[in-house]
Amino acid sequence: MASGYVQISNLKNVVCSSARVSSQWRRPGALSGITPSRVVQGTRRSITTCKKSSEEQATPIQSGEEQRLTIVRPDDWHLHARDDATLKAVIPHTAKVFGRAIIMPNLVPPITTVEQAVGYRERIMQAVPEGSDFKPMMTLYLTEATTPADVEAAVKSGVVSAFKLYPSGATTNSDAGVKNIDNCIDTLSAMAELGLPLLVHGEVVDPGVDIFDREREFLDQKLGPLKAKLPSLHIVMEHATTEEAVNFVLAHDNMGCTITPQHLLFNRNAMLVGGIRPHFYCLPILKREKHRAALVKAATSGNTKFFLGTDSAPHAKNRKECACGCAGVFSAHAALPLYAHVFDKAGALDKLEGFASLNGPLFYRMRPNTDTVTLVKRDWKVPSEYDLGADNTIVPLWAGDVLPWQME
Repeated sequence: MASGYVQISNLKNVVCSSARVSSQWRRPGALSGITPSRVVQGTRRSITTCKKSSEEQATPIQSGEEQRLTIVRPDDWHLHARDDATLKAVIPHTAKVFGRAIIMPNLVPPITTVEQAVGYRERIMQAVPEGSDFKPMMTLYLTEATTPADVEAAVKSGVVSAFKLYPSGATTNSDAGVKNIDNCIDTLSAMAELGLPLLVHGEVVDPGVDIFDREREFLDQKLGPLKAKLPSLHIVMEHATTEEAVNFVLAHDNMGCTITPQHLLFNRNAMLVGGIRPHFYCLPILKREKHRAALVKAATSGNTKFFLGTDSAPHAKNRKECACGCAGVFSAHAALPLYAHVFDKAGALDKLEGFASLNGPLFYRMRPNTDTVTLVKRDWKVPSEYDLGADNTIVPLWAGDVLPWQME
């Protein structure tokens, strides 16, 4: 472990949680990380929560046999919306629940200019259902040709919320990404000066590094030196997958961290044991159980550095179930219920609102949403497929299995 890291045992609450859960239905422990169907169902009781200030605490309320949880409307701080027919099919899932979402720029060609971001935002808004107040927050794809002037233009536009760093070749549509981060220092310095965050896909692409070690090596080889050079640069460690990533975020100022539902729910056994299951394949890849447990501990700790980012990444079924399947898990259909299931199993439903609705806006220096959503603990069977447009379908996370939480 690199020098300066802190241990997960030092996690602590930075702000008061928005609700206090009665000990009568608090359950310790975490998910097995194997398959959804092996999760043991709990009894149903009822709570409500609503946060008005950090001092207020919601009181659990019994109402019949169903458990309810009302929280400030959440945001998704890492979303792949794609384009064309896929965009039209997937955006309504997100817009139904979330107030805002950070939109990833890795289209073909990538979104590298303000003008492209404006056009992409317009296409997204055309796919938002009537009556929804959903707001896409746009990002630009960082390349070694990106200049400080481009950063200044992005800030002045009022449309761009961040730049995204993809190491070249690390994931879907990343070929135009950065090969040598040292070539971007002037641009990153401008971002630090102007307060524009950098969102990082944290993996090295060295063929000599095992795929399960790529995040850890990125921290040592790339992100550590970058933070030493530019400590004031606000960085989000996107879709963290390891204990080392959690410790790195805790050890450094001006850091945030998104965590996906799949990395909280499953370890690599879900993808590899008993046969290869391509719909669990994503990048960064699922890791060992100790890493999943570390992510759950971080997400449910109340620490404001950690917040919701689904990394929902739709690919057509035929592009996943093939000899060389695409990386990506589609979770937008049930994102908040999936997170609620994780927090419920960890005995930490009182921390869900902070993780889902408050910590992200705090990092991005925005106000939380002003309305609320309600979850209810009621079994529902997730469809085995959803329509993806253009005669394609997509297999969602938790496909064909029973999920204990749903949106009311």
